[in-house]
Amino acid sequence: MNQARTFLLAAWLAVATLLWMAWNKDHEAAVAPASAETSTQPTTSGASVPSIPSSNPSSVSASSTGPVAPAPMATMSAIDIASAPLVTVTTDVLKVTLDGGAIHTADILRYPLTTQSGSEPVRLFADDSSHFFEAQSGWVSSSGAAPSHSAGFLPAGDARAFMLAPGARSLQVPFVWQGPNGVSIRRIYTFTRGDYAVGVHDVVVNQGQAPWQGFVYRQLVRVPPQTASGMMHPESYSFQGAAWFSASNFEKRKFAKFSDGPQLNTSVTGGWIGMLQHHFFTAWIPGAGDASTFSTAIPQPGQTLIREVGPGVNVAPGATATTSARLWVGPKLVEQIEAQHVSGLERAVDFSSFSLMAVLAGWLFWVLQQIHQLLGNWGWSIIGLVVVLKLAMYPLSAAQYKSMAKMRRFQPRIEQLKERYGEDKQKFQMALMELYKKEKINPVGGCFPVLLQMPIFLALYWMLSESVELRHAPWIGWIHDLTARDPLFILPAINVAVMFATQKLAPKTPGMDPTQQKMMQYMPLVFGVMFGFMPAGLVLYWITNGSLGLLQQWWNTRLYGHQTLPTKA
Repeated sequence: MNQARTFLLAAWLAVATLLWMAWNKDHEAAVAPASAETSTQPTTSGASVPSIPSSNPSSVSASSTGPVAPAPMATMSAIDIASAPLVTVTTDVLKVTLDGGAIHTADILRYPLTTQSGSEPVRLFADDSSHFFEAQSGWVSSSGAAPSHSAGFLPAGDARAFMLAPGARSLQVPFVWQGPNGVSIRRIYTFTRGDYAVGVHDVVVNQGQAPWQGFVYRQLVRVPPQTASGMMHPESYSFQGAAWFSASNFEKRKFAKFSDGPQLNTSVTGGWIGMLQHHFFTAWIPGAGDASTFSTAIPQPGQTLIREVGPGVNVAPGATATTSARLWVGPKLVEQIEAQHVSGLERAVDFSSFSLMAVLAGWLFWVLQQIHQLLGNWGWSIIGLVVVLKLAMYPLSAAQYKSMAKMRRFQPRIEQLKERYGEDKQKFQMALMELYKKEKINPVGGCFPVLLQMPIFLALYWMLSESVELRHAPWIGWIHDLTARDPLFILPAINVAVMFATQKLAPKTPGMDPTQQKMMQYMPLVFGVMFGFMPAGLVLYWITNGSLGLLQQWWNTRLYGHQTLPTKA
């Protein structure tokens, strides 16, 4: 198999893979339950909390914050208080509005919606009905009143706006709930400079005359977002839905699949729950040793919910109990996610639904990060990544180009064999194989290296599409976003030129009829059209890879294929 056939095979594999991915996404949308299609607009009041498991108070110590054995109980009760005033918190990376029980809006300040100057920041949490998305947390109790996410918590002071002071490392925003039975809960949100993980710390104080038992719950509720469609749009392949991690198991459920089958309901120690989307995600992260219950639900038509309930506390009169969690609200930054030291949280960066491809994409991104630390530009880092991969695969590619160069050298002999045997293709193939054997030419030498590149190509496509580090990252001149297509189509045009030059250096395929030869001549144009709608970073990778391959092929042609042989077979 020569380089021309290899190009055809590579194009077919790439197009077939992308078409299958697009069909699979469209098919899932088509089979989504009718209830999701005909749902009414949800209100912004959030989801109500159902009955929560309770325990026998005598089985838990007065100040325990550990797990509580389940037992039936009545539905939650809450103080009937008017909605608490909203508080605005601004740090160097986040601007949020919250009322103690829920974060209603969250702007990701360092990530504008577009590359245009003055663009609004990405809004992750939103309280309008069409984009409704909130992080909510409250309490339920079988032994008295408790604050819910929608009623109970009030600001602990008069301030309604908080801003992280220059030079300050963190900012604390307190809220409090005062129960009628002498029980109070003080909730403190902690925002840290440069950090997208918000600390949520609850302190339960029982100054009443009777024990108080309660369960904290934390949940994410949202209207599934409208995503871009199209075979070449990166967002159409990014996972959109709920995800959870327990023990060593990472599981996901697409928004379109929320109505399919039974809802999640499982006991977990540690872990996390979240909602993922292209480039960003949110997640509740309970304590590593906290026992809780993960569940999913459809609280209202058109809404999706994922919740963790627990740990339970049983607080004796005069005693105190605490529980803490973190709320991640921000981009899928690999280094910051790893800095949380939460088992499985790195899986939120969803490079691919295929495990092996995800591992390969993660490895490629690690190498890309190391190069970026040296070069400081993601475009040049992609070029550096190609050089590293080329060096790693040099022994294979050297054999490939050497074989191709020798085939080019023996082209006159091959043409003479075609003339001698005419239409007798069987005798021609036998004579051709004999020539290959005698001259030690490997006709399939060019196939394996390119096939090896296809998984790298697809893994890189997912990695470039998913990596928020490259979002809106410029390269040079007209390339302002490596994860978007080339706006001027210059890179795809360069790629066409490189592929045409590669074809000219490649030996002709023995036995290929004129129709097939014409089809092969158009392959660079096919790639040019396909790459015209792919991320510029991916096209840059392919151009660099092809240009280095062209240079290597030209050099080997000079070494092994510059002499022509006598036309005697």
